[in-house]
Amino acid sequence: MLFNSLHFLFFFLVVTSLYFAAPHNKRWMLLLLASCYFYMAFVPIYILILGFTILIDYVAGIYIETAQGKRRKAFLVASLIANIGVLAVFKYYNFLNFNFSYLLHGAGLSNPMPQLAILLPIGLSFHTFQSISYTIEVYRGHQKAERHVGIFALYVLFYPQLVAGPIERPQNLLHQFREKYDFDYDRVTSGLKLMAWGLFKKVVIADRLAILVDTVYNNPQQYNSLSLAIATVFFTFQIFCDFSGYSDMAIGAARVMGFKLMRNFNNPYQSKNVHEFWKRWHISLSTWFRDYLYISLGGNRVTIPRWYLNLFIVFMISGLWHGAKWTFVIWGALHGFYLIFSLATQKWRAKINRNIPFDKVPFLSELTTFAFVAFAWIFFRANGLGSAFYIAKHLFTGVPDVCRKMFQHQPVFENLGLSSFDFVLSILLIVFLEWVHYAQSKWPISAFFKQKPFYIRWAVYYLFIFVILFLGVFENRQFIYFQF
Repeated sequence: MLFNSLHFLFFFLVVTSLYFAAPHNKRWMLLLLASCYFYMAFVPIYILILGFTILIDYVAGIYIETAQGKRRKAFLVASLIANIGVLAVFKYYNFLNFNFSYLLHGAGLSNPMPQLAILLPIGLSFHTFQSISYTIEVYRGHQKAERHVGIFALYVLFYPQLVAGPIERPQNLLHQFREKYDFDYDRVTSGLKLMAWGLFKKVVIADRLAILVDTVYNNPQQYNSLSLAIATVFFTFQIFCDFSGYSDMAIGAARVMGFKLMRNFNNPYQSKNVHEFWKRWHISLSTWFRDYLYISLGGNRVTIPRWYLNLFIVFMISGLWHGAKWTFVIWGALHGFYLIFSLATQKWRAKINRNIPFDKVPFLSELTTFAFVAFAWIFFRANGLGSAFYIAKHLFTGVPDVCRKMFQHQPVFENLGLSSFDFVLSILLIVFLEWVHYAQSKWPISAFFKQKPFYIRWAVYYLFIFVILFLGVFENRQFIYFQF
């Protein structure tokens, strides 16, 4: 069930109405049944996979809490094996098997293991990581084991963030299912406005940009460097609007009922360096890797070479988390390289800035960071390694030819899949988006509107809804991060 569908609109209205009408002690059951229905709207049989991991982690949590010594660790390991095992089979088996076959073929041998015709369950990586965070927190003593199996199942299955996060920690979410939230007008309208903003980013901006991006990236050999660059920049904003749009709708839907989910994005393209970017982008995942992998590897409490290796390992695994393709691994490796290079040259760059104050040039650091991030997105979006390397190479090697055509007054734009109106509109929407982000960083827009008379506020709300209906691309496009 897609957030940008009429099916979800009807589902949300019914479930939310029943939630406030239901007795407090029955609400968990209503939300659990609704979440099961929500997930089964995709592929019904895969609810059994979730049921398996839920039971394993529910039992493991209790035994981890009550066991002593090495037995506690054994139960944690059993839980990790079960969760990672499911992830490995459905997400990585064919990838690993294909690469193993390639190595055997090089040695003149054949691989007896067959490829499996299996469909990746929607959002598998998200709810797997949420389950893992629970057992690790119980093991570390930061969270008491949940005895109510229904409440624990709801923690994993909670429909707003089930498919694409935010990846919540048990300390933040579990206790909220026991708290009573009455209907609060300000909170409900705040949640609905956040949902509308997320829907705007998805159907008005992301899905419009996707038309051009898909056209160019599906046939990159047919386009010059200017078109490839435009498609890359458009994808940079497409993936942000698509994913942050989902997060906004998830957080907003939960807020309507009273639940507080963590913020997942914080204006990432305003970052001054890659380290800051990862503090602002997919915050729930980056903090997950920091707390459960990076720190476990030793973090920065080791020698400098080992510290750099720890960072690189984390980003490589982060890339692999996103998908069982070498393009994702390279995307993660690029970000690891960016961060390590930044750390290794920090003193050298500071010395240069003392003589030539590049850091005083307005927006230079933001534009530089944006360029590096956008370049890495090429490998994230490309259909394969060949296409990715072709685009990365021809972004630069084709520039002289484009410049020559421009000087000779020859056309440099091919058919990019968008009409002239939609192309210009797309650029204006990107400018509008970044203006909103900048304005929000200076003064709270919501508080500003709240002070206005009700007829002005409602006029703006109706205008915003009209813009969504009039300019939205309603093709029921799946959210990008559903595939992870």
